[in-house]
Amino acid sequence: MNRLARSVAMTALVTVLGTGVLWWGTDGFSAFTAETARRADILRAPRPLPAAVLEDQDGRAFSLDDYRGRLLAVEFIYTRCMTVCRSLGMAFRQIRDRVPADALGRDIALLSISFDPARDDPASLQAYGRSHGADGRHWRLARVRDTMQLNALLAAFGIVVIPDGVGGFEHNAAIHLVGREGRLVEISDLDAPLPFAEKLALMR
Repeated sequence: MNRLARSVAMTALVTVLGTGVLWWGTDGFSAFTAETARRADILRAPRPLPAAVLEDQDGRAFSLDDYRGRLLAVEFIYTRCMTVCRSLGMAFRQIRDRVPADALGRDIALLSISFDPARDDPASLQAYGRSHGADGRHWRLARVRDTMQLNALLAAFGIVVIPDGVGGFEHNAAIHLVGREGRLVEISDLDAPLPFAEKLALMR
């Protein structure tokens, strides 16, 4: 075999091996990013959620277990956010408006959780709720005051929060579905609220 032929053969071998590694490492080319991989993993194996005590916009304590038996849409926000959180709020409003009215509260609920509990007191949560049309019953606003519990909850949902140095945060954003058994079962893009709402309506 001459040098050119060996070079071609070696290139072909490296390409085949590289493709195989990429196939294996990206779950059949379906997980090119960490976020895509995380979503695929949750679809395969719904994730249990840690216990956490939440405080809603009226100062009432509750837990995610209180929603067992219902479908729960969850978003993570901070009320002073003027960018992505506004988009999340608008997406949640579209979900709320698209879900059958008789299913709200009984079969389906919405929950916005602040990851800035020091500044997002009940009054701030109420103001955020009013600005997006949340009623405080079928769509509640809440914070987790205990830092360890909050961090465990953020980790379970895969939420990354980084202070931006000017009093705000950089964070990833998505719409999360918690199933009737209290496990995280799916993560959807915030710019696709209507398909998410349609899925909720079919699952009710």
